[in-house]
Amino acid sequence: MTNSTPHPHGHAHPGAATGSWSQAVSATLHCLTGCAIGEVLGLAVGTALGLSNLATIVLAVVLAFVFGYALTITPVLRAGVPFATALGVAFAADTVSITVMEVIDNAIVLVVPGAMEAGLASWLFWGSLAFALAVAFVVTVPVNRWLISRGRGHAVVHEYHH
Repeated sequence: MTNSTPHPHGHAHPGAATGSWSQAVSATLHCLTGCAIGEVLGLAVGTALGLSNLATIVLAVVLAFVFGYALTITPVLRAGVPFATALGVAFAADTVSITVMEVIDNAIVLVVPGAMEAGLASWLFWGSLAFALAVAFVVTVPVNRWLISRGRGHAVVHEYHH
């Protein structure tokens, strides 16, 4: 028997009531995309400019949130939702997921010896970032599953899909 939650437009999202693992993986991949774009850009710019570790991490986190929210808000705006509402949907859908992912991946990059100082041409820099994002993904999937099973997190975006 498949659990499903009725959709406001008359169809159901299979597994939404239970927060399926596939939904959680999909939501986390969405989050990972925005976080990775922001992280790579922020860490690359901060490292290239010789910013301090703190300034580089702050830049990377801010950009991760910007890109994460942008990836969510864009299709919601295309659905005809006003900007203020779409922004609220993005905040509700992604804040917890992005926060968890950012805490995990930045903590890992910071504890890998020499990763922040390695420079953009170093395998250590890119390898530690890839490893950190992979670990953050694994940690964030169950968080997203829990949120979706309660009608929170990425589940709120589905109300605006056509």
